[in-house]
Amino acid sequence: MPPVADLHVHTTNSDGTMSLHEVPRAARAAGVEIVAITDHERLHDDLDTPTDDLDGVPVIHGIELRVETGAGQVDLLGYGVEPTPELAREIDRLQADRVERGHAIVDCAEDRLGADLPLEPAAGIGRPDIARAIADVTEYDYQGAFEEVIGRGCPCFVARNLPDFERGATLLAETCGLVSLAHPLRYGDPETALELTGSAYLDGVERHYEYGRSVDPAPVERAIERHDLVPTGGSDAHDDVLGRAGLDRAAFDRVAERLP
Repeated sequence: MPPVADLHVHTTNSDGTMSLHEVPRAARAAGVEIVAITDHERLHDDLDTPTDDLDGVPVIHGIELRVETGAGQVDLLGYGVEPTPELAREIDRLQADRVERGHAIVDCAEDRLGADLPLEPAAGIGRPDIARAIADVTEYDYQGAFEEVIGRGCPCFVARNLPDFERGATLLAETCGLVSLAHPLRYGDPETALELTGSAYLDGVERHYEYGRSVDPAPVERAIERHDLVPTGGSDAHDDVLGRAGLDRAAFDRVAERLP
């Protein structure tokens, strides 16, 4: 049975392949009733309220923000965004950094692979965009592009200039109805990442997520109980297939209580 709500979806506004206006069709195809748009460090111009209705599908305006911690980078999900000038300035800074980084990665990949990539870095660009471009014109597939060319530790990896956890979490806490730690079991040290859920800035943690492998959810469940967190969940879709993970009705109702 598909989830009622998929609260982790990317569009062409960042590094997804689906436009915002294709979301209702994808939701109906998956049997998903409610969707949160959580593009990377970017808000959507066509979503001007914290929650909206798009062709009959309730859509939550969200954002995914990567931050630096003492133990590495983590991603935060903000739901029900009501933008402030300070958040807008930080988004502008991060997008400029994304474009600069995108040019550096593309230039390196083209030199290394001897190919012209069919991609011009612009606001919203992410490494998935570059990996798809590499797969289009070289012998590498999408995963191979990450593993051998542009992933961390690879020849064309370029680091980003990210906000620290306190700044990023504060910005989201001031502008969103609910802030959640994304995919905690994806990090190299999940227990350390989950310690962040004790912060006053975080309200929830992504309990339901399509990791693509078997995981033990017990550490996440302990954090939820210890800090009285709101469980969130979603597929982290970068394509048009929704509902790989998400929330049932009762779980979504807890999220909805926190939205503006």
